[in-house]
Amino acid sequence: MLRRNWLQLGIAGLAGGGLSGLLRLRAASAGESSVKKPSSCILIWMDGGPTHFETFDPKPDAPVEIRGDFRPISTSVPGTIICEHLPQLAQIAHKYAIVRSVRHNQGNHGAGNHYMMTGAPPRIPVGCGAFVSFHPSMGSVAAKERSAPHGLPPYFSMPSMSRSGGPNFLGAKYAPFVVGGDPNNQHFQVRDVELPKGIGEDRFRARRDLRHLVDRLPRFSDPATADPAIAVDEFYTQAIELVTTPEAQKALDLASEPDAVREAYGRNSFGQRALLARRLVEAGVPFVTLYDGGWDHHADLFGALEKRLPSWDQTVATLINDLDARGLLETTMVIALGEFGRTPTISTLPGQSKPGRDHWASAMSILFAGGGTPGGQVVGATDRQGHSAVERILSPENFVSTVYLKLGIDPNTIYYTPAGRPTHLVSDPTPISELM
Repeated sequence: MLRRNWLQLGIAGLAGGGLSGLLRLRAASAGESSVKKPSSCILIWMDGGPTHFETFDPKPDAPVEIRGDFRPISTSVPGTIICEHLPQLAQIAHKYAIVRSVRHNQGNHGAGNHYMMTGAPPRIPVGCGAFVSFHPSMGSVAAKERSAPHGLPPYFSMPSMSRSGGPNFLGAKYAPFVVGGDPNNQHFQVRDVELPKGIGEDRFRARRDLRHLVDRLPRFSDPATADPAIAVDEFYTQAIELVTTPEAQKALDLASEPDAVREAYGRNSFGQRALLARRLVEAGVPFVTLYDGGWDHHADLFGALEKRLPSWDQTVATLINDLDARGLLETTMVIALGEFGRTPTISTLPGQSKPGRDHWASAMSILFAGGGTPGGQVVGATDRQGHSAVERILSPENFVSTVYLKLGIDPNTIYYTPAGRPTHLVSDPTPISELM
């Protein structure tokens, strides 16, 4: 129920109105909320586990072995500080929220990745290098529940898929379309989306029709058999649409962007992928993952981030501002996170000369912009030394449920595995209310 419904009726009126009055209000609220367009999502996956201290939760009053080498800076939101190497994001802090209090108990890459990508903790212990898939990822669920126009796949991942970013029991149909390569390269092209040279559209359609005549093999309909030919057929159909639809070709044509825009995003692979992600959601794609690896800073934390954070800051701030200027931020989430945070105490590993921070699942920071999210706020808090979330403690389930609701997907949905086992999309469908 919307807050204004309660204000209009009043608590006494609700009590006197009885069940019929309550049902009328719920119906009215549902009608108002249903006209809102479901959001799309650009998920910036900072693989390896970014440090919360050197990004969105600095601790300037902690001892030096905890606070580190970087200083905090003020932002456009009074009282909110972030790392000094994120000046552009500091200027637009009123456009996004920072969540500082998500924590979990999966302190290795495989399990932490799975938990944050799916909202489901791994059912068995897994190692740091494992590619874990016990549950569908957010992107694959979005691909199942949403669609994209013009033959575009509903789920993209660039330049690779996260280790837990796949569909699991939903099937290969809902795996991401992976766009590899470096979009900052002068000769970059998205693979397999153009007709081969020397084959015109008429000749291509003739070949397609011939294939339809020849390919009359039966397909198993029992889902338990998981006939791979069905997935192949679906991929083939989608590929046909992708290579023959002008709108799809236009969305993937990064070279058509003005040089000034490309420079603003940053002339590097991450910056140009972010620009391509903007073009995809602009064309109607509901979910895009930007796989941004290399955040596992056990050593040389400060030297590596001093080089990396300025360009990362430029790209993410430009993406938010560009979406806002185009009227797309209200219906497009921009989320940046990894599998966990980093240890409070800085340490130097054996054999290393420069210090870093190790894995730490008790605290992490998440940037959350767009999709109707109220900006300019910090949700939750860690203790004075950044050791653990202590205020407004939240779980990965709460985070994933928030994303699903903004995508127009009920997190309490029950899916069925090929064996018929019922599986809740998220075990706790409670969203982070401050972000809604």
